[in-house]
Amino acid sequence: MSPTEFASVVTAITTAFGDPTRREIYLHLHENPSGVTASSVAQEFDLHANVARHHLDKLASGGYVEISTERAAGSAGRPSKWYRTAEPEMALDVPVRHDEVLVELLGRTLAEIGPERSAEIAEEVGVEYGQSMAESMGEHSTNSFRAALHTVADALSAHGFAAQTRDDGNRLRIVTDHCPFGDTVAEHPVICAVDRGMVKGMLAELYHETTVDLTSSFASGDDHCITAVEDPRTA
Repeated sequence: MSPTEFASVVTAITTAFGDPTRREIYLHLHENPSGVTASSVAQEFDLHANVARHHLDKLASGGYVEISTERAAGSAGRPSKWYRTAEPEMALDVPVRHDEVLVELLGRTLAEIGPERSAEIAEEVGVEYGQSMAESMGEHSTNSFRAALHTVADALSAHGFAAQTRDDGNRLRIVTDHCPFGDTVAEHPVICAVDRGMVKGMLAELYHETTVDLTSSFASGDDHCITAVEDPRTA
């Protein structure tokens, strides 16, 4: 594992497990494989239900917990969100999801069909993948633009991007310190459109249709990839 890959893994893990209460909640989930609700976790750890839900959602955005909506047996009330560990065994390794041969093949194929169409295809793929990532988290929609962007950054980190959010005046930025596509983006920068699409797709599911602008990238020789996003509801 390279230093940048190691940094990406550490970022993803600390985002999910940096809080001691969240670590205890994760252990509690493993002790209850049938699943827990936010209210039961709140009662178990003497937390407000919203705080318990925040911890559970952080674990879910990192891929450590899965969410389903179910009605308790024999209950006629509204369905509740249930949280279960994604894996039966506790594992803190976060694989960097890329395959150099396939990424190289993708880059060359996109280059053959021209820059405009290849960028369209790359972004479309990213949008669809981002939407599926958001859907896999369960009901994460929010009225808070900032909360949605933090969830996107957490999910990107879990996929090897080492992402974080930063304020920039009227806009928020997602800054990534590592690209899981490796050096291939320098030769085929159109692949960056996949990243842009992933952010757009996740935000569309979590918050609202949003314009995403990649202002710097590893492909252009920059030290970071910076994606600027403006809240469409206040623009």
